[in-house]
Amino acid sequence: NRRIHHNTPMKLSGPAAGSDLVKTAADPNGIDCLGTFNNCGAGRTPWGTYLTCEENFNGYFGTADAAFKLPDDYKRYGIVAETRYAYEKFDARFDVAKNPNEPRRAGYVVEIDPSDASSTPIKRTALGRIKHENAAVVIARDGRVVVYMGDDERGEFLYKFVSNGIYVPGGDTSKLLEEGTLHVAKFADDGAGEWVALTPETTGMKIDEICVFTRQAASKVGATTMDRPEWVAINPVAIEAYCALTNNSRRGEMKDGKLRANAGGDAMATNAANPREKNEYGQIVRWYPENDDHADSKFKWDLFCMAGNPSVHKDAFAGSSNINEGNMFNSPDGMMFDSTGLLWIQTDGEDSNEGNFAGQGNNQMLAGDPATGRIERFLTAPKGSEVTGQTWSGDKRTHFVGIQHPDAPFPDGEGKLPRSTVIAIKRDDNAQIG
Repeated sequence: NRRIHHNTPMKLSGPAAGSDLVKTAADPNGIDCLGTFNNCGAGRTPWGTYLTCEENFNGYFGTADAAFKLPDDYKRYGIVAETRYAYEKFDARFDVAKNPNEPRRAGYVVEIDPSDASSTPIKRTALGRIKHENAAVVIARDGRVVVYMGDDERGEFLYKFVSNGIYVPGGDTSKLLEEGTLHVAKFADDGAGEWVALTPETTGMKIDEICVFTRQAASKVGATTMDRPEWVAINPVAIEAYCALTNNSRRGEMKDGKLRANAGGDAMATNAANPREKNEYGQIVRWYPENDDHADSKFKWDLFCMAGNPSVHKDAFAGSSNINEGNMFNSPDGMMFDSTGLLWIQTDGEDSNEGNFAGQGNNQMLAGDPATGRIERFLTAPKGSEVTGQTWSGDKRTHFVGIQHPDAPFPDGEGKLPRSTVIAIKRDDNAQIG
């Protein structure tokens, strides 16, 4: 058992390690950092390490120095002077007036070896600095490692990292997430797609700048703005992958006579992959790599489903044809495939059960069949909670699911404090469930 927290010693690796962009007075070499922040989803590598993903790290870094001018790159990541946690009032490390590079040392995928409690977690800067949702890992046809990642903010992008090296079971894996090429997705309206390499040649930026200012690099190559890319899930029985696009209430909205844009100024007009204005419901996009190879730079894509409410709407906001009044939901978030190829979908959205969300009830978990498009509700959660995070026991007879921040008296009943909980689900006959 091990606790990894905001002061745990860690190492920066990859192209940004040692860069002037991440050096501080406490770490003039730009290698040794402390802590991981606001970790969201996760990933598992074939060699057994755990990938934890830093998401909304920006909320920890600020300053009370009114004279300090925030660097231009802060805006893209939401770093402001006044924070909700006020760490900067008690620890100079979090005061950007004193340590302006400190926020640039957060926002990464962190690799942890769960089998070695003495190991040092490693921040893999080659995978980019974004508000990571999760990291879905798959081995390409030639043995290279591919990592898919979503950047969970309105109008941000979907990414893919492809290693230079080949994964060999039992071999050296230390460089596989350190040396490679980061790509960003462009979705064409005709169902074609391209992974654009983020390199000095394509972006006009130095490689360390690409790893630290990844959002800016993706904007430079014209990546497709997405409706908050959350979890990516890779089908184990077919060469395809899925991303939950949870919602984007600002898509297509006008402000001051202009289309609303992301923090980098990329306009959020509707596009085929994100087709609805003021999208409160979300959708799940699916892509098929060219040549059945996840390392390929081309893909075809479609929408597996568009969430919606057919009891309220008769237009596109009713959802796709596989959505009905018995399975409707909003805000798909967590997703994972079981070993049989069923896609398990978890939601984190509006549970008011009123207005546009009438009849949708609380957040929930559903099972989707990629072959037929059929989606069935599996469970509903307590009021106010998000359904998030899942895995299975080794024998596939127990399904573990996270219930996060409930408002209802769960799991202990009336008069007890609501608590986030991991539940274990089994079949009555103890048969496999995943």
